[in-house]
Amino acid sequence: MASPRTITIVALSVALGLFFVFMGTIKLTPRLSKDAYNEMKRAYKSYVRALPMLKKMGVSSIMLRKSIGALEVACGIVMTLVPGRPKDVANFVLLLLVLAVLFFHQLVGDPLKRYAHALVFGILLTCRLLIARQPEEQLLEKRTLAVNGEEQPFLAEAAPEKGKIKVS
Repeated sequence: MASPRTITIVALSVALGLFFVFMGTIKLTPRLSKDAYNEMKRAYKSYVRALPMLKKMGVSSIMLRKSIGALEVACGIVMTLVPGRPKDVANFVLLLLVLAVLFFHQLVGDPLKRYAHALVFGILLTCRLLIARQPEEQLLEKRTLAVNGEEQPFLAEAAPEKGKIKVS
């Protein structure tokens, strides 16, 4: 049976992955929701206007929206379907994107209700990354080593910890 840690990681990975695939798709195409797509277009125009440095670098609102949307879709697919280390990398990239989006919202002075979802999903991404990077707890079992037919405690367990005195 899977450990609660594994179940938590899988559930968060799938839920977050599907959310970011959905949100990235909204940024890329009006097929899912024309209203949401138009709202994204409007928002990204205001982000580029608020950061003239982006204009100087040749980044248009369309390029910014589509690049962030494509990254969200790609990382969402990895979070949902790909096992192992790539999932953690996708999690980290999405966390950076969420931080950038929060910065954009603050820059243009959006009210909290406009970016509350980004805060929540940023916290969920952080939790998933912390849980995934935490080492698996191992059950404390008495390990023994057979030497000349006798069972003796494993050396790592037999020696007292450095700096501690064993009192009996």
